[in-house]
Amino acid sequence: MPNRLALETSPYLLQHADNPVDWYPWGDEAFARARDEDKPLLISIGYAACHWCHVMEHESFEDASVAALMNEHFVCVKVDREERPDVDAIYMDAVQAMTGQGGWPLNAFVTPEGNPFWAGTYFPPQSRQQLPSWRDVLTSLAQAWVDQRDEIVTASRDIVPRLAGAATLEAAPDEFDPAVLDEAVAILGQVFDREFGGWGAAPKFPMTSVIEFLLARGERPMALQTLRRMASGGLYDQIGGGFARYSVDTGWVVPHFEKMLYDNALLARAYLHAWKISDDPLFRRVAEETLDWAVRELRQDEGGFASSLDADSEGVEGKFYVWTPGDVRAALSPDLALAAIAHYGITEEGNFEGRTILTRATGDPAALGEIKAGLLAARSKRVRPALDDKRLTSWNALMIGVLAEAGAAFGRADYLAAAEACASFIEAELRAADGSLLRVFNRGVAKQPGFLDDYAYLLEAYLTLYESTFDEQWFVRAIELAEAILIRFHDPERGGFFSTSAEHTGLIARRKDLEDAPIPAGASAACFGLLRLARLTGEASYENAALSLIALLHPIAPKHPLAFGHLLRAMDFYAAPVREVALAGDAADLAAVVRRGFYPHVVLAGGGGSAVPLLTGREPVDGSPAAYVCQRFTCGLPVTRVEELADLLQ
Repeated sequence: MPNRLALETSPYLLQHADNPVDWYPWGDEAFARARDEDKPLLISIGYAACHWCHVMEHESFEDASVAALMNEHFVCVKVDREERPDVDAIYMDAVQAMTGQGGWPLNAFVTPEGNPFWAGTYFPPQSRQQLPSWRDVLTSLAQAWVDQRDEIVTASRDIVPRLAGAATLEAAPDEFDPAVLDEAVAILGQVFDREFGGWGAAPKFPMTSVIEFLLARGERPMALQTLRRMASGGLYDQIGGGFARYSVDTGWVVPHFEKMLYDNALLARAYLHAWKISDDPLFRRVAEETLDWAVRELRQDEGGFASSLDADSEGVEGKFYVWTPGDVRAALSPDLALAAIAHYGITEEGNFEGRTILTRATGDPAALGEIKAGLLAARSKRVRPALDDKRLTSWNALMIGVLAEAGAAFGRADYLAAAEACASFIEAELRAADGSLLRVFNRGVAKQPGFLDDYAYLLEAYLTLYESTFDEQWFVRAIELAEAILIRFHDPERGGFFSTSAEHTGLIARRKDLEDAPIPAGASAACFGLLRLARLTGEASYENAALSLIALLHPIAPKHPLAFGHLLRAMDFYAAPVREVALAGDAADLAAVVRRGFYPHVVLAGGGGSAVPLLTGREPVDGSPAAYVCQRFTCGLPVTRVEELADLLQ
């Protein structure tokens, strides 16, 4: 018999609907039962593309005897971390505080009040490698609940204040000094991997926010080397485009094969910016192949984008993506097969469990396009990884932004159309009756009040969509989102932004999650979006709210640049002499100058209309389209020639 998860829309929860575990979704019903029966809860958190989540489900949650043990002693709750990042953040903090490490699956044991008293990640069915078995964990904790109840309850209450994130952080007494941004760059240089690019040891993540910060500061070598090395490794899908989530080695060769919408949106934007800076065709190719992959494989019929592709197919991690020489010979003509084997470094021994993850081992052969088409056609006949088809507002917002910017820069009308269709989908399907944002849509149902990242990412996306199309409706929507952020999430007392609004109930803490993890923190996105909007509107309340976050973190963020890349990008924008470019008349050629270039300290308005204050009073010159380049709404003389505008933007 299916359990309660059969009524959910999350693919991850539905994966567990036929478990013999009596799973509840997160909500009041589970906590009420725990109180009524005086039982602790097991809150098990994961996501659809998580390899070890699948392993633990197969080994333990599908085992009837293990499920009986869970059902007897605990009220069991399954959570999709992508639907409920607020729940995940609280209990991830708990497991890190208790064990010094985290990850998924995350299994937290909590009191009926929701306070965690024990937590861990993956546990095997039998004890091994210093890990207790899942049965042993369940048995020990069930007995502890009987024998040590008072101690457990007291200890669990003591940990709650530690789970509020940075909600109690106070603003620093000193002013923000832009010189600290140079210190952040220096720290990044000290930990930079000069051989392979990137930062830190394995597992190695792309760190796109750090790359964007460096590009905005004009610090090209670290950023461009990292982008080139990632594009040459197995992290990048050399055949179908798009990136895996991270590399398990330092050289970007062996990926963790799941493909996430957010990674690919952020990486496509980084490669787009690298192309704008360098004009290197590699960067344009990777950006376009990544976006083409997302449109081809993640876009759904209504215009929204699915969340991820699984790492596994047929129960084997990476099977869909790896090759043997025999696979290649079966897919291609003899000459093309020989070229492909040499180009991608395919060997009989392989570099991953007897098969080869493709990397660009040699220079491009002339027939590479034909090779890729043949291998892609052969791969398409394999059993595909599972698709997590839920649409998340925040992740879709990231894709809207990069599709819009890339469409305008590359002259790709199809990208602009996809961006507008996705934005229209959000407006049609992910708005509540009162106009507020909802977080998740699937199987015809939208639910869950939006979090800060939903509002903040969409604010940034709509500003980019407006700058890329001059369609005034997206600017109006951006203002609505900014006002909602100030009302729902801004903390006027201490500054910064809460990650949840008052609508998110049942939580033991209202947090301010400030670090990129690894996608931009919602607070940093709110800060950057509000600063950009302030330059288009002149509205001081937007800038003041953004500066309240900088006041909290300017002593901390530059010292930890790997954790605060997007906030550093916002701080760099605030510290720079931002140019506000207002275009009057039919200024397509002038707009193309801005859209084709990389101008990280420019905001752009055009298309006429009355909603954009920066356009007020801007008129063509002698009937010719004109560009007004301003700083804080004080403008120089208008120019009408593209060369003049390009000179002013340098």
